[in-house]
Amino acid sequence: MIEIPSDLHKDLVPLAFLLGNWAGAGVHDFPGAEKCNFGQEVAFTHDGRDFLEYHSHTWVLDNDGNKVRPLESESAFWRIDADRKVEVTMTRDDGVVEIWYGELAKQKPQIDLVTDAVARTAASGPYTGGKRLYGYVKSDLMWVGEKQTPEVELRPYMSAHLKKVVTPEDVERWAKALPDDMPDDGIAFFK
Repeated sequence: MIEIPSDLHKDLVPLAFLLGNWAGAGVHDFPGAEKCNFGQEVAFTHDGRDFLEYHSHTWVLDNDGNKVRPLESESAFWRIDADRKVEVTMTRDDGVVEIWYGELAKQKPQIDLVTDAVARTAASGPYTGGKRLYGYVKSDLMWVGEKQTPEVELRPYMSAHLKKVVTPEDVERWAKALPDDMPDDGIAFFK
């Protein structure tokens, strides 16, 4: 279910499908790095201004699905204009800062992004740019990231399937929003 908070900035309504806390797992595979399964937690929040705040934390999973160690963390600000153009300013824990530009697809909740600018600290590894695709599919958030370095052409390196995290507060809010004339047995709901 996509909810549009009443205090969401009007420009961000097309991105409302991203809002909330998400958790799931994915695969990391890039030449020169450990191939692994990873867990991920993502939060898209807003404070009434014209951007979404984004935080992502990933960690390596062992064969039993247990957390082994951190993998990557990133924070960003997402904006969208009247022409459905999306811009993202992202900072990653490896010393990379990126500006991403892309577009929200027409008639579906899907965003394609490409790096426009990359800045790296001396501590960061080689990186020249990337692409990302985010999609809201059957109430889940899925994404795939591609990256390139001076030695490796653009190629997929991470992807994940995330589920919305439901809190007790969400359940309480939804329960309060139910109509007063709900059928007692629930069966009439499906007739």
